Amino acid sequence: MSQTSARLLQLLSLLQTPREWPGPELARKLEVSTRTVRNDVERLRDPGYPVEATRGAVGGYRLAAGTAMPPLLLEDDEAVAIAVSLRTVAGGAVEGIEETSLRALAKLQQVLPKRLAAQVEALQAYTVRVAGGRGGPQVDSRVLALLAAAARDHERVRFQYSDHSGAATERRVEPHRLVNWGRRWYLVAWDGDRDDWRTFRVDRLSEPTGIGHRFRPRPLPEEDVAAYVSRNARRVRQKFHGEVVVHAGAEQVVARMGAWSEGMVTALGADRCLLSIGADDADDLARWMAYLGWDFEVRGPEELRAAVRAISQRYARAAG
Repeated sequence: MSQTSARLLQLLSLLQTPREWPGPELARKLEVSTRTVRNDVERLRDPGYPVEATRGAVGGYRLAAGTAMPPLLLEDDEAVAIAVSLRTVAGGAVEGIEETSLRALAKLQQVLPKRLAAQVEALQAYTVRVAGGRGGPQVDSRVLALLAAAARDHERVRFQYSDHSGAATERRVEPHRLVNWGRRWYLVAWDGDRDDWRTFRVDRLSEPTGIGHRFRPRPLPEEDVAAYVSRNARRVRQKFHGEVVVHAGAEQVVARMGAWSEGMVTALGADRCLLSIGADDADDLARWMAYLGWDFEVRGPEELRAAVRAISQRYARAAG
C-alpha cells in the first residue's frame, strides 16, 4: 500500500468518529501539512465520501451523511460484533430481515481477515440457541420501520389491533417508543380515544398508516419504559393477582426471582417487603410462594388466602 493510500485510510478512520476535526489537529496526527490534509479531503470526496468543512475558530472537518452508503472502516472488535449480530438477527423474530442480514453478512465475511473470521466461526460454533416453547411470533420489519419513523417524526398512526381475546379494533395513537422484550416487540403509545397510555404487541398490529397529523411528545408514563412494558405484559398474561408481605429483604427477594421481579417488589424495611405478583390462578400463586422459601403473610385477595390454607393442609397431611 502506498504512503498516500495508507494516510487516506487513517484520515477516513479519524473522520468516522462523531466529532469535528480541526485541520491543524489532523495535520499533527497524520504528520503532514494542513495543505496536504486539504488535498486528502478532496481525494476522499472524489469516490463519494461526504466530508464537510466548516470555517472559523471552532471549524473543522467531519464525515456527514451522504446520498449513498460509502465504505466503512471498522476496528477488529467492531467487525466481529457486527458479524455476530447479523447472524443472530438472521434467525430472529423480525420477519423480512433475514435475507438482508445474510447478504450483509456474506459481504462482511468476504473481507474479514482470517484471524477475525476464526473468532466469528468460534462464536457461532460454540453458541447454542434455545429453541422450542419460548419462541415468539415474528413481526414485519417494514412495520417496525414505519412505527419507529412515526415516533421520531411525532406523527400519529392508525392501525387495526387484535387484543389477547382476538377482538379487533381500529386505533389512532401517538407512538413514542418501541420496546423489544425477548422475541416480542411492543409499541408504547398515547391512545387519544382512551385518553391514556397503551402498550400494543406489534405482531397483533396490522395495516399501520401514518395519518399526517403531528403531535407534541408527552412525558413517558415511566422513566424506565422497558420496566413499564414488562409489567403491563405480565398483567395481561396473568389472570390472577395477589399481594403478600415476605419476611425477607427486598434485595434478597429480587435476587431469588431475577428479572421476573421487575416492578413487583417494594421494600417495607430491612427484612420485610411487599410482593405484588400474578399467576394463572390462586392455586398456582400459592404453590409458587411455597417455593420462594420465606415466611409470608397474604394481604389479599381472599382466594389466595383460601389457596394457601388448602396447600398448607395438604402438606400437613403429607407429613403425617
